[in-house]
Amino acid sequence: MTLVDVRDLVKHYAGERRWFGLGRPAAAVRAVDGVSFAIASGKTLGLVGESGSGKTTVGRTMLRLQEPTAGKVLFEENDVFALDATRLRALRRRMQIVFQDPYSSLNPRMTVEETLREPLEIHGLSGAVPALLDEVGLDAAFAKRYPHELSGGQRQRVGIARALSVEPKFVVCDEPVSALDVSVQAQVLNLLADLQTRRRLTYLFIAHDLAVVRHIADDVAVMYLGKIVERAPAAEIYAQPRHPYTRALLSAVPEPNPRASKQRIVLAGDIPSPAHPPSGCPFHPRCPHPLKSERCHTEPPPLREITPGHLAACHYAEKPM
Repeated sequence: MTLVDVRDLVKHYAGERRWFGLGRPAAAVRAVDGVSFAIASGKTLGLVGESGSGKTTVGRTMLRLQEPTAGKVLFEENDVFALDATRLRALRRRMQIVFQDPYSSLNPRMTVEETLREPLEIHGLSGAVPALLDEVGLDAAFAKRYPHELSGGQRQRVGIARALSVEPKFVVCDEPVSALDVSVQAQVLNLLADLQTRRRLTYLFIAHDLAVVRHIADDVAVMYLGKIVERAPAAEIYAQPRHPYTRALLSAVPEPNPRASKQRIVLAGDIPSPAHPPSGCPFHPRCPHPLKSERCHTEPPPLREITPGHLAACHYAEKPM
């Protein structure tokens, strides 16, 4: 059963006026430009891409932490963008977020206990702080500590506990392990997987590291310059990626076996500005596909089904590189 359904989500930021607020405004920044996907109850969608691809904006706009430009987000068949302030506050109990930076997302003047008790009081819930701490692998003694007294992994566990305190069904995990050491990353990923099984949670897991997403996602969507360029079940996208951008991202994943040979695909240049996206296929200035043609420069490829359940936005997705 589908829990979250995103339809043609658009988020543009108006360009600022040049010359001290005077003159013609700059071009709008197309951070998210027509993104659609659905997440089944109890499943995880991994949303991946380089910095600047728009994936964090997708997660924040879904929760209305920032208002959309266009599109719909249906949660349990309720249109999130059509709710008034009262109904939206009630809905926030069931839709939560874990932020990337565990330090800046916590109030430095509040103890862990105060941080966890605050959402309970806002929503009129009863809950035991020691039980929440135990669920995320922290001792009850941490309740009296402040954020600066915790390690990065401990702070992120507090952030996860805060999200869980209001008993949500859907959690946006916005790069929850990218600021942590590798050994701590594994612990937090295992914790998220255990919590999902125990609480029947549904995740949107945002990351730039495909190696991390591989261990937690059921399905993967790859974003580039505000658009999804490939979407498929995780096993299939890792075994047979169809879009040249996905292939390049996978080639950058470190190989744990030092004797294994691996061909690295190096992309030229940086991701273009979302204020001035290229014509045609947004990836064509950096695309290494041998069949790249004039069509790529002029005709935007639609996100289409290549094989059952596997979608890609490439004119030559059926052709191997």
